[in-house]
Amino acid sequence: MSEFKRIPPEQAQALREQGAVVVDIRDPQSFANGHIRGSKHLDNHSLAAFIAAADFDQPLIVTCYHGNSSQSAAAYLAHQGFAEVYSLDGGFELWRNLFPGEVAQGEHE
Repeated sequence: MSEFKRIPPEQAQALREQGAVVVDIRDPQSFANGHIRGSKHLDNHSLAAFIAAADFDQPLIVTCYHGNSSQSAAAYLAHQGFAEVYSLDGGFELWRNLFPGEVAQGEHE
């Protein structure tokens, strides 16, 4: 059974450029106000559909506000069978400071 790893924003950005999927577990309003460009909003309502359609071999980066809640979500997704799961250290708040050009707004891309 795989476990998740914590990852700093710089490494997460490099993984994104290689095709990693980013999921954001913050509330819908926070996601709409700003999120990592290309990320998918994931909550209890969309979780089952996301897992059903997922490529389990593709790296997966989980983000939240500050990097705390994403750790338990990453652990859960790792136990669902994703081969490579990461929790973004510092969460979206640190990401926004380091990569302001990689932030999008709105409910969807």
